[in-house]
Amino acid sequence: MNTSWIDEFPSRIAELDAQHLRRRRREVTPGEGAHLWVDGEPLLAFCSNDYLGLAQHPALVAAACEGAQAFGVGAGASPLVSGHSQANADLERELAAFVQLPRALYFYAGYATNIGIVPALVGEGDALFSDALNHACLIDGARLSRASIHRFAHADLAALESLLAQSTARRKLVISDAVFSMDGDVADIPALLALCERFDALLLLDDAHGFGVLGPQGRGALAAAGLTGTAASKRVLYMATLGKAAGVAGAFVAGDDALVEWLLQKTRSYIFATAAPPMLASALRASLRLIEAEDGRRRHLNALIARLRQGLAQGLQGHHWRLGASHTAVQSLVIGPNDQALAVMEGLRQRGIWVPAIRPPTVAVGTARLRIALSAAHSEADVDALVQALLALSRPAAVAESAEAVV
Repeated sequence: MNTSWIDEFPSRIAELDAQHLRRRRREVTPGEGAHLWVDGEPLLAFCSNDYLGLAQHPALVAAACEGAQAFGVGAGASPLVSGHSQANADLERELAAFVQLPRALYFYAGYATNIGIVPALVGEGDALFSDALNHACLIDGARLSRASIHRFAHADLAALESLLAQSTARRKLVISDAVFSMDGDVADIPALLALCERFDALLLLDDAHGFGVLGPQGRGALAAAGLTGTAASKRVLYMATLGKAAGVAGAFVAGDDALVEWLLQKTRSYIFATAAPPMLASALRASLRLIEAEDGRRRHLNALIARLRQGLAQGLQGHHWRLGASHTAVQSLVIGPNDQALAVMEGLRQRGIWVPAIRPPTVAVGTARLRIALSAAHSEADVDALVQALLALSRPAAVAESAEAVV
C-alpha cells in the first residue's frame, strides 16, 4: 500500500535535525538596553538589527500612540483604495527629502517591496544581473520577474561587466545589496553605477543594513558614496527597510519621480496589499528626526565595531574561525560546520549571551557562522563580555562541552 507524500513530513523534519538545520523560534520580551528575556531567560543579545537602539525609544512609542489616537490601528485598505493616510503621505515626503531623492514610496514590509518592484521593472525578454550574495527577497523578486537572470560572483565587477557587454536585452536591471546581510561588507556603489551608465542599465540597491547607519546623518550607503542629489541618481532606485536602524517596520523605495510612479502603478505587492498602519508612519517620522539629529549614536556604534574587531582579531589570531572583513554593524564570525556553530551559540547562551548561528541555505555549506549584530544600545562592557566569552569558547574542549547541550 502506497503512503501519501503528506505522511513524509515527520521524516523530512528528522532529516533537518540530522543535518543540524532545523530552526527554532524563541519567545522574547525586551529588557534594559541590549538585553532580552528569551524563553524566560535573561540574555545579553547580539541578534537584533535595531542598530541605533531606537525600537524602545520613548519618542517613537509616544508618536505611535499619538498616531493610533489620530488614525486608529489599521489602514483598512490598499494604498490605492483608501489606505494612503496623511501620515503615510507625510512619511513618503520626508523619506524622499532625507535620502535626497525626488520621490519615495512606502511599503508595509521589506520583503514585499523587493519581490514586488523587481517584476514591475523587468519581465520576459529583459535581462537581470544579480550579485551571488544578494538577500533572498531580491533573489525571489528576480525569479518572479521571468527576466533572464545572470548571476555574478560576489562583488566581481569584471564578471558583471562581461555579462552586461554580452547582453542584447534592451532593458537591463542590476540588483545588489548595499550592505550584505550575512557578511556586512559594502558594495562598490560608484563602480556599479558606472557600469550601469555605460551599458544603459538601471541599478536597484537594497540598503536594508546601511540606512540610518552609513553616510552623513545616517542617510544611507548611496549618500555615503556621494551619489544622492546628482544626475547619476536618476539611474538608481534606492530601497531600504524601516524595521532595522529606524526601529519600527516597513520599507520604502526612492528615486526618479517617473520610476516611482511606475512602481506605484505596477507593483503587485503594493497594489493588492493593505497599507501599513498610519500609527507606524507616525513613529517612523519621529525616528527620522532622531536618526538625523543624533550622530552620537553612530559614533558610539562605530566605536563598538572597532572594539569588537580589535578584541577578536588579537584573541583569535591563528585560529580557524574567521572574522569577516566588515566595518558595519554586521560582524560575521565563520565557524564552519553546522554542529560547531550551534555548539558555540549554546556555549554563549550558557554564559548569558545570545548570538544566532546562521546555517545553510542562508549561507553556503561549510560556512555556518555567528552573525553578531551590534547596536548603539550595547555598552563597551557588553562587547567586552562577548569577546571574552568567544575567546573562552575558541578552545576545542569548550566547544565540545557546549555541543553536548545542543538539542
